[in-house]
Amino acid sequence: MSSARTEILERIRATTGATTTLTPTPRDYRQADERSRDQLVALFCERVEDYKAEVEYVDLPDLPVAIGAAASRHGARRMVIPAQLPNEWRPPDVELTPDQSLTPRELDQLDGVITGCTVAIAETGTIALSAGPYEGRRLLTLVPDVHICVVPARQVVATVPEAIAQLGLVVRESRRPLTLISGPSATSDIELQRVEGVHGPRKLVVLVIQ
Repeated sequence: MSSARTEILERIRATTGATTTLTPTPRDYRQADERSRDQLVALFCERVEDYKAEVEYVDLPDLPVAIGAAASRHGARRMVIPAQLPNEWRPPDVELTPDQSLTPRELDQLDGVITGCTVAIAETGTIALSAGPYEGRRLLTLVPDVHICVVPARQVVATVPEAIAQLGLVVRESRRPLTLISGPSATSDIELQRVEGVHGPRKLVVLVIQ
């Protein structure tokens, strides 16, 4: 990409007679944070709740029960999961459908989806998915009405630059698409009336593994 850009700019300069050189973009913005892991996780949970998502701390052994309880609260009896979702995450009392190239119509007939994530950003309350083994295809989190997302505390970073550094590595190595989630799907009309579920899940439940 960079070599093609350079070639195009060189051709433009040759045509116009321009001699201006590119000015390096300054990278002096804050790229790290000194807060403790517990502080970052607390901040992430606070920001996620600001987006009207449900947040709950869970111990790993209790995760299946917590997922089942969240699904029950929202009437999600049939849920799609990535085919490689860990067995120790799977709730016993929910009908689970492993994704095998389900169509949008088939996904729309299910009540929700259960996924993990690639990274979570404390300062913005954003969850990033990269179509990894625990996340599945991007389509899975765009069609069902309820999204239950499991976020291990170790995956929480402080800043956007930290997250982009990790996601950039994933994109370069695997060429997978990215999805950034900040709360349930929502939009507003000209009168600022909030409408949820227009272009994604109406309900987002975030379970943070301590």
